[in-house]
Amino acid sequence: MAQTHVPTETELMLKGYGLTTAEFFYRMPDYTHVLNSYIWQDYDLAPDHPKLFGFVEFWQNKIEGPLHSVRFTHRKLIGPGEWQNQVGEFILH
Repeated sequence: MAQTHVPTETELMLKGYGLTTAEFFYRMPDYTHVLNSYIWQDYDLAPDHPKLFGFVEFWQNKIEGPLHSVRFTHRKLIGPGEWQNQVGEFILH
């Protein structure tokens, strides 16, 4: 069985991914007048946010609590131009 490489957080950030945090407000299935919230976080690509919208689609298809609203923020933590590979060592006595 072949192993697939799971990228590290640093590898994802170097590819342009940033941390997306979303707060989902949804109605309780049995108490529709009650709003509850759920926090979701993953590394995603802006501005399309395929992982976030994939999760919204999953929620709408599989979870009984209907969504009221979603608010999210995206933070690009590191960019490819900000990374420099340093080779060398300085020894101080």
